[in-house]
Amino acid sequence: MSTLAIADLQTPALLLSRPRLDRNIARMKARMDGFAVSLRPHMKTVKSADVFRLALEGAAGVTVSTLAEAEYAAANGVKNILYAVGMAPAKLQRAAALAGESVNLIVTVDSVDAARAVAQAGLAAVIEIDSDDHRAGVKPKSEDAREIGRALGGSFRGVMTHAGGSYDCRSVADIRAMAERERRAVVDTAAMLAEAGTASQIVSVGSTPTATFGERFDGVTEARPGVYMFMDLVMAGLGVCSLDDIAISVLASIIGHQRDKNWLLVDAGWMALSRDRGTAGHAVDYGYGAVCDEAGSPLEDFIVLSANQEHGIITRRSGGPIDFSAFPIGRMLRILPNHACATAAQFSAYEVLGDDETLTARWPRINGW
Repeated sequence: MSTLAIADLQTPALLLSRPRLDRNIARMKARMDGFAVSLRPHMKTVKSADVFRLALEGAAGVTVSTLAEAEYAAANGVKNILYAVGMAPAKLQRAAALAGESVNLIVTVDSVDAARAVAQAGLAAVIEIDSDDHRAGVKPKSEDAREIGRALGGSFRGVMTHAGGSYDCRSVADIRAMAERERRAVVDTAAMLAEAGTASQIVSVGSTPTATFGERFDGVTEARPGVYMFMDLVMAGLGVCSLDDIAISVLASIIGHQRDKNWLLVDAGWMALSRDRGTAGHAVDYGYGAVCDEAGSPLEDFIVLSANQEHGIITRRSGGPIDFSAFPIGRMLRILPNHACATAAQFSAYEVLGDDETLTARWPRINGW
């Protein structure tokens, strides 16, 4: 692999910059270390042992959102796993089998019925708290939380939340406010439960934006960011990172010109880029991705305007003319993703780039549930 160049790859291909990955991991670890908070990196973004192993130094374990991820993590030596999504009852037997293999598997519940089923299956659990009216969970300091804690009994391990609403923030000040709201939701609920005699071992928060900009983490035991390892255009739009921090890109080849429409056609459509349009509401809308040259430098004003199954349509945001002579058929371009999780899910492996932009490895990844 080390003798191959990017030009030798078949497109579309998923590139991963090891220097950017290492930098992103080190930055988040240093930040959380400064607050004496453990990381429990979410592997839903990377889904690759070669990647998440790099983030495990000093970590509490990993976070997962599928049993396939949990089983894969366990098979690769991770024994402390938080399943951070409500679990269908039909999956409890499979989860219990994994927990029976010397794995500390902790699941998530937000109802009394789920808590009783989990306790009956002999699984440990945390209660999900809704810190932002965004998705799942029970209200902070609610009677629902008390009842779920009682229903879990000896299976109770603590509380968790995820401020997914931070993705809708439009300023750093708003994200900081969301981070404090997220923190108070679990810390105050843990205190309420402790007063009733149920102590929390785990007080867990999530979200890369709030982990990046939160000003206080007292009372929190762990943070569960995931996309921070790769970053993406949504994170750049929120001010969490710069374009130079985005570690993955899709390598595509120009396969056609539509001169009358001012379009370049590439062989990376939504099957390679995903249909995620996460930057549509941002100050800068990148369409289906920001376009870079072969070396990864952004081509200012070039975006993926639309995506069919196997065709990506590139144009200039401003509507200015394209110099088609500079973009011959066969030229390779890189496309930065709106949502790293969704784009990476379209591929089975990462083509890893070293310091000199040469290919150094091919790291497989998993998909499925």
